[in-house]
Amino acid sequence: MIHVIATITAQPGQREAVLALFNKNRPAVLAEEGCISYEAVIDVPEFGTIQTPLGKDTFAVIERWESAEALRAHGASAHMAEYGHNTRLLLVSRVINVLQAC
Repeated sequence: MIHVIATITAQPGQREAVLALFNKNRPAVLAEEGCISYEAVIDVPEFGTIQTPLGKDTFAVIERWESAEALRAHGASAHMAEYGHNTRLLLVSRVINVLQAC
């Protein structure tokens, strides 16, 4: 199983717009062969000192895939190309970590 943590930072004040586009694209991703889960998450408010907040313009995407091949196919899909095109001017940064169990 492959795990992905993608940390997405939107232009100031644009997080909700990016999340709306994410949520519009999400059903197509969940329908992909090999997709186990694909979810956007934000900070739990005021959780205390153990938390390192992402911030008001940032969210993370937590993904699980059956295989590296499934993840590669996801990255090459037409709907992800469209999502990338639609969000390109709304983002400051995107950091992607592809992980496996140890």
